[in-house]
Amino acid sequence: MAFEWGNNHPQEAQAMGKAGSKFIEETLTIQNVYDYMFHLLNEYSKLLKFKPTIPSKAHRVCAESAACLQKGLWKDLMVQSMVKSPSHKLPCALPPPYEPQAIQASLDTKYKITRQVETRETEYWKKTKP
Repeated sequence: MAFEWGNNHPQEAQAMGKAGSKFIEETLTIQNVYDYMFHLLNEYSKLLKFKPTIPSKAHRVCAESAACLQKGLWKDLMVQSMVKSPSHKLPCALPPPYEPQAIQASLDTKYKITRQVETRETEYWKKTKP
């Protein structure tokens, strides 16, 4: 049904695609990805019950040394995505956990919508079959 709508409304479908691409280009920057990973790992580290240590035979590898072995576009992408310093932005704020009643209400709504879609699909296919 979504394909049918897209085929019948090509300009709207194209506008939706362009808006989605624009959102990703503006929001999903490598810096935002690194910020998210940094804060995620920081929060996760609070759950650890042991103190991580650096193995005695470990060697420090810096981003520049990894990038200098590459050539062309691959090297350009590695240099562009290097983290120069830790982020000063606060981590994402997560909403408080949902109450069991709210979760059940959401699941009920999802179930009803799924049933409606299935019913409409069945009706559609019955009408289109010879």
